[in-house]
Amino acid sequence: MKYQERAVVTEQRRIADGIYSLWLRAERIAEEARPGQFLSVYCKDESRLLPRPISICEIDRAGGRLRLVYRVAGAGTAEFSHCREGDVLETVGPLGNGFPLDRGYGRVLLMGGGIGVPPMVELAKQLPGEKLVVSGYRGGELFLKEELERNAKLYVATEDGSAGTRGNVLDAVRENGLSADAIFACGPAPMLRALKAYAAENGMDCYLSLEERMACGIGACLACVCASKDVDEHTNVKNKRICKDGPVFAAEEIEL
Repeated sequence: MKYQERAVVTEQRRIADGIYSLWLRAERIAEEARPGQFLSVYCKDESRLLPRPISICEIDRAGGRLRLVYRVAGAGTAEFSHCREGDVLETVGPLGNGFPLDRGYGRVLLMGGGIGVPPMVELAKQLPGEKLVVSGYRGGELFLKEELERNAKLYVATEDGSAGTRGNVLDAVRENGLSADAIFACGPAPMLRALKAYAAENGMDCYLSLEERMACGIGACLACVCASKDVDEHTNVKNKRICKDGPVFAAEEIEL
């Protein structure tokens, strides 16, 4: 169930270049939220009509709070970066389908690239079994490193080689000889495309959270579709709505 809720900012800080951590008190949304889901957050500037979709990083059910970690990528997220404790933001959530938590895997690779790293924090907390997190960064600002290490074994890849493995997340998997029953991942399309192929080659289940520009966030406008294996009942074509049917998909469901 999703709710429209006036969320109160309880804390915000910059954790890397252009990356901010925002805690919101939104009790009804926090009660329902699951790893892999997202919130639609509305700007106060009424000239920006559409909400910004931001993935959920952490869930504090006891405190009725949610943590969003986002990159400033335009005017809307730049506005959010100026929020202070006590400010109120209009939100809708939780939205989308999250990662499956009941598959009974013994070991899972949780793989995040760039701003796809934040969803791995709550996923590492809630997913049963052994978790190996592989996080990919451009450089040495390893945001959320401590949070990830609390609930999983962490491996790092950086494009510039300043920390961990030089290269991407698959380079880190190969360098460290990692193996697992399944892959759960979030990141840019080239990374997800490579992980889908890697999982198929190695007989692994694979679930991918797609990053995509969204408009309505509830599946009505068809602005965020991806090619799918099967015909979608809503559109009658081979498309899936990322905001409604996803953002998490079994890799075999979608074409990347």
